[in-house]
Amino acid sequence: MKRLIIRNARLVNEGRVQDADVLVLHGRIDKIAASIDGVQADTEIDAAGQWLLPGMIDDQVHFREPGTGAKGCMASESRAAVAGGITSFMDMPNTQPATLTLAALEDKKARAAAGSVANYGFHFGVSQDNLDVVAALDPRQVAATKVFMGASTGNLLVDDPALLERLFACVPTVLLAHCEHTPSILANQARLQARYGQAIAAAMHPLIRDADACLRSSRLAVELARRFDTRLHVLHLTSAAELHMFSPGPLTGKRITAEVCAHHLLFDDGDYARLGNLIKCNPAIKTRADRDALRQALRCGRLDVIGTDHAPHTWAEKQLPYAQAPAGLPLVQHALPALFELVEEGCLTLAELVSKTSHAVAELFGVQDRGYVREGYWADLTLIERLPAPRPVRDDPVLAHCGWTPFMYHALRHRVTSTVVSGQLAWHAGRIVEGCQGLPLSFSGNAR
Repeated sequence: MKRLIIRNARLVNEGRVQDADVLVLHGRIDKIAASIDGVQADTEIDAAGQWLLPGMIDDQVHFREPGTGAKGCMASESRAAVAGGITSFMDMPNTQPATLTLAALEDKKARAAAGSVANYGFHFGVSQDNLDVVAALDPRQVAATKVFMGASTGNLLVDDPALLERLFACVPTVLLAHCEHTPSILANQARLQARYGQAIAAAMHPLIRDADACLRSSRLAVELARRFDTRLHVLHLTSAAELHMFSPGPLTGKRITAEVCAHHLLFDDGDYARLGNLIKCNPAIKTRADRDALRQALRCGRLDVIGTDHAPHTWAEKQLPYAQAPAGLPLVQHALPALFELVEEGCLTLAELVSKTSHAVAELFGVQDRGYVREGYWADLTLIERLPAPRPVRDDPVLAHCGWTPFMYHALRHRVTSTVVSGQLAWHAGRIVEGCQGLPLSFSGNAR
């Protein structure tokens, strides 16, 4: 690990904004001061007043390895992530094969060690027949355990009441829940198919996967968590109807928390007319009123963290008719710069954005020595420049393997100029810095 110094930055960290220099030595932050003089470094960056943030920790991505290399892999998607200021990610278990065994978990860790330029952690999956494995998990070896309480693939859907009760009672980690009520979804789909036949379009997606389907499932998850005192984290909230179940205020002391994803904060159902299947995702992007309620809930603390749910599919797949087009969006490269638009619009302060994308994520999952710009912590850092004029996203190459982004029609007022991962320069001056290797995240294992 070489010596790196960042000078003349506007550091945003732990609710404060200050002018600062930051010295990195052996991968960790050695010194933070108003001015660091008399120090020679292998690499020196003059931030010239750019924002310096702790790198975003993305608690929910689908990097598609192993199993679907045409959509993405650890190498391609982690490069897109660092280009977007994301220094650490937590990958979901619905790969091929699914992460349902310790052997599959170790295989994914080995793949990330070989190819990821961002730091990495992994969520363990729940199926109808691996609860003994889940109960015996070492919580220091995984980020969390993920249950699909709604439509999924293979045997990852767990909707049997007895199995769910056993899971909520025995899981030794944070339990992540994807909450959609499958019978409601199927009934909505049948009703719309009877009316429209093959003419069902992407704009009907939020009518099929509607707010009631989300509410019925998330209500069950919260009830079970309260009954069994489970450390529950509900993923990708999408509707105003669900928000009352989550307490406002700081993360500290909460046993039930919730995430919102960037696309649910930045798109609404009016965008289907232009983007169609490109914004088809599960749970669905819903109404403008839902979007605005999510923004408000984020600021008051009912929503604790922001993730991406990065889920790439090929362009060809997204051009299929609605019923055949897969659900999921590639987001890691543009999510953080796009979220800065919420700061520009006054929906969030910059300090609140940093808390929701870095500080709170580290606290929620017990990520050790990351998520803050502190002396002694790993140097996971992002420099972000405010541009003199909005820059069209389409002017920059897309690093995700799928080669497209739902932000293709957006112009953003901020861009990531440098990303430091575990003390290594990973992205700088518009390109990947070859040779950077992400490190495994360490978890405290204190979720319960």
